[in-house]
Amino acid sequence: MTTSETGTDWAAWQESWDRQQEWYMPDREERFRVMLDMVEAFVGTAPRVLDLACGTGTITARLLARFPEATSTGVDLDPALLAIARGTFAGDDRVTLVEADLKDPEWTAALPYADYDAVLTATALHWLHTEPLAALYGQLAGLVREGGVFMNADHMTDESTPRINAAERAQRHALMDRAKREGALDWAQWWQVAAQDPVLAGPTARRFEIYGEHAEGDTPSAASHAAVLREKGFAEARPVWCSPSDTLLLALR
Repeated sequence: MTTSETGTDWAAWQESWDRQQEWYMPDREERFRVMLDMVEAFVGTAPRVLDLACGTGTITARLLARFPEATSTGVDLDPALLAIARGTFAGDDRVTLVEADLKDPEWTAALPYADYDAVLTATALHWLHTEPLAALYGQLAGLVREGGVFMNADHMTDESTPRINAAERAQRHALMDRAKREGALDWAQWWQVAAQDPVLAGPTARRFEIYGEHAEGDTPSAASHAAVLREKGFAEARPVWCSPSDTLLLALR
């Protein structure tokens, strides 16, 4: 990642973010592939998408690479990750980026459209506690058009399988330790690097003022997520893909 007279290398920052995230989730790209398969199955190849808690725009980048006629609205509050997203998609009129707090009851007023074919999010909503998450799901039921979909790929812990959970966790951490010895950056180290970049230093400082060191939310089971989504107005909801540590939950309006 470099900053020069001609500007920051946003592609390098995107690549760095992907590698850091893959350290935690080695099957991350498979998750995105299934997510986009479901987008195509339900709403076609030119969807209007809301990339919820978009971060650097990871989902948006994969969406547009696969579906060039798609449009995306990315929403996030993190000023550093939004800076990378803005640099990445500068000049692309298919992408609109919105800075908003999903815990603000009025955040949807900042969106450019009243409804969407699909709302997609990954590894983000676990920082919300149960009540704000339920409120957000209610808002999303009003944003997803009839026949549209919401997909959430995230940590959804099933506490009814403690031995399976423990074995998976031990294996995953062994692989992470090996990757760390080979030079992989973890979350904290990635942010240390970002804080040293002249362009990202200010936004990085602001993001830690907003979030602190760690977000503390809940990680309910997929069944709990699905039940709340149905209660809030989605017709159907269930997992469509699982890895040892993550679940991709699809809700149909």
